[in-house]
Amino acid sequence: MDFNLDEKQEMLRRTAHDFLAEQCSKSLVRELVKDPKGYSEELWQKIADLGWVGIALPEKYGGSGEDFLSLSILLEEMGRACLPSPFFSTVVLGGLTILEAGREDHKMTLLPRIANGELLMTLALTEPDTNYDDPASISTSFQPHGAGYIINGTKLFVPDAHIADLIICAARSVGGQGANGISLFLVDKASKGMSIALLTTVSGDKQSEVSFHQVCVPSANVLGELGEGWRYMERVLEMATIAKCADMVG
Repeated sequence: MDFNLDEKQEMLRRTAHDFLAEQCSKSLVRELVKDPKGYSEELWQKIADLGWVGIALPEKYGGSGEDFLSLSILLEEMGRACLPSPFFSTVVLGGLTILEAGREDHKMTLLPRIANGELLMTLALTEPDTNYDDPASISTSFQPHGAGYIINGTKLFVPDAHIADLIICAARSVGGQGANGISLFLVDKASKGMSIALLTTVSGDKQSEVSFHQVCVPSANVLGELGEGWRYMERVLEMATIAKCADMVG
């Protein structure tokens, strides 16, 4: 892979650097770290209006269809500016998971709302006794219930869960082992039986404990094939790791 920037990518880098230098001052960063919400809605909309939230999404879904390197450029500049925002959780953990695992109706309905800054998302994966890359340690469970499923379990260190509109939850079928039986569910934050508690972190970033207690999810909210969720997660986690490294390099 050629990591040299072409003219268009170099222009993106300069534009992002200059925009964030002007819009994301150190005083604003300190203010947002203390703010329970953790980000500026006004600044978020400006970023969306620039097309950055949809940069890695295909044009047919409201994005600009740029490559992963362009997304990494933005994340590097956002990391350089210490920008507090739901960009990583919404675009990478949310948008790329839908792009990878979602049905066409999921993509047509949700991705344009992500691209225009309207919809905030995150991924609930890790648990009290799990590693993010170990499917065998996922104990949050689901079982059939009526026309859908019931989810029970607790997730930890879920980024931006407190402001997310939708949370993608990785859960295991009762009796499933290893990577077998893991499915991905779109869960509305307002669902009955779900609670979200902000955790105290050293860096001040907004991570939460998310508990699911008899949370009902319709069958239409399953991402991809039932029981095949880890197959999609492997690809998303690979992209997320690369993207997070770009964010930290910045």
